[in-house]
Amino acid sequence: MESKLVIYNTLTRQKERFEPLHAPNVGMYVCGPTVYGDPHLGHARPAVTFDVVFRYLQHLGYKVRYVRNITDVGHLEHDADEGEDKIAKKARLEQLEPMEIAQYYTNRYHQAMDALGCLRPSIEPHATGHIIEQQQLVREILENGFAYESNGSIYFDIEAYNKQYKYGILSGRSLENIKDESRELAGIGEKKNQADFALWKKAQPEHIMRWPSPWSDGFPGWHCECTAMGRKYLGETFDIHGGGMDLVFPHHECEIAQATASMGHQAVKYWMHNNMLTINGQKMGKSLGNFITLEQFFKGDHPLLQKAYTPMTIRFFMLSAHYRGTVDFSNEALEAAEKGLDKLMSAVSDLKRVESAQSDAETAKVVGTLRQRCYDAMNDDFATPQVISLLFEACSVVNKLVDHKATINAADLKELSEVMHLFAEDILGLKAEGGEQSAEREEAFGKVVDMVLSLRAKAKADKDWATSDRIRDELAAAGFEVKDTKDGAVWKLNK
Repeated sequence: MESKLVIYNTLTRQKERFEPLHAPNVGMYVCGPTVYGDPHLGHARPAVTFDVVFRYLQHLGYKVRYVRNITDVGHLEHDADEGEDKIAKKARLEQLEPMEIAQYYTNRYHQAMDALGCLRPSIEPHATGHIIEQQQLVREILENGFAYESNGSIYFDIEAYNKQYKYGILSGRSLENIKDESRELAGIGEKKNQADFALWKKAQPEHIMRWPSPWSDGFPGWHCECTAMGRKYLGETFDIHGGGMDLVFPHHECEIAQATASMGHQAVKYWMHNNMLTINGQKMGKSLGNFITLEQFFKGDHPLLQKAYTPMTIRFFMLSAHYRGTVDFSNEALEAAEKGLDKLMSAVSDLKRVESAQSDAETAKVVGTLRQRCYDAMNDDFATPQVISLLFEACSVVNKLVDHKATINAADLKELSEVMHLFAEDILGLKAEGGEQSAEREEAFGKVVDMVLSLRAKAKADKDWATSDRIRDELAAAGFEVKDTKDGAVWKLNK
């Protein structure tokens, strides 16, 4: 299978042709949520980004195994090595079992991602279900001389690793830079070097989540889970590893080091990272008062929100920016996205009302090139903003066809409909708000309005102007805009 898809690889810092290791099989691992709170925008962007990657790779004919983990242990409060486990802390505060907290917020995450139109991954492993695999990873790194034990905890020895390999290849940091950043803590605690990171932590007496190991009763370091589970489900080498740009360092950097230290080679061919989210130009954070959960967006229940925004509006707005670009959420931007989504989905729906005739030159040109131009955009590192721009060009064609200002033949109409459905719905994952029931209602509305307009046409033919005007005015009051053209009346629903 010859691929025309080009992906920006964070590791090499350049665009590379996508050539799967075991085509047509593709392995993709994406870092999922730490389930101790309601899903927020930071969860939504990688989910939407890699949902589109998943959809497009499948469309191209690849058999994709998409693995997205659930972190339900080992992510600590202060940093990756110190502090209280976030899930255990939440469980202690709410007097619940840690797994109750993890299950509750996993369910909440699934509900939010379903609403955003994200397909479920092929496999969704939990960190707590793979303690044995993580312990095996730690053993291998110890046996290869790249880790050491200290008071029942196991730490990765970055200096030993750096002598044989190079630490910092993903983030572009040198070991000296990393040491400089942490030198004020050098010599404190259990580590040889403060830049070393935990592979296994001995649990303190008050720590709820713990497992027996050869070294101590404890729990795995945060970085271990993805390395261990990626290898279990995708093999020692796989194609794509994705996540937010905030994970490049230290999490993904540590994953590369762990994989290489345990196996003698890297595991991942292409590293992909979506960029950050901001709100009104500021980084999202609870301390700034701009931390908005997805449920608050959907309900409009936050002081910074002027109204509620639907899941599809959120998805459309994210896809309106390239996944490697920053996205700034503001009410103005979301309202623009809302209008853009309505424009696109209305045009897709309006295609059902277009009658075929003979294609005019302009329509034939747009339709004849639309499919390839959309493919070209997607093949250029998933350039969804360009795809949306091209679909808006198609919307203009549809509007002209509905208003009888352009004509199209049956073959071109079929092509236009197929391309718009393919890229808007199947690949970008957009849909009319309300799903199938909404589409069915809109189709039913259309049949009723067409019937009423036929009665109006008869009234006009009989020169019953009062009845004709009354029908038009009552349709307008109900939200239907009616225009009279030389070829008859056309209408649209003002939403």
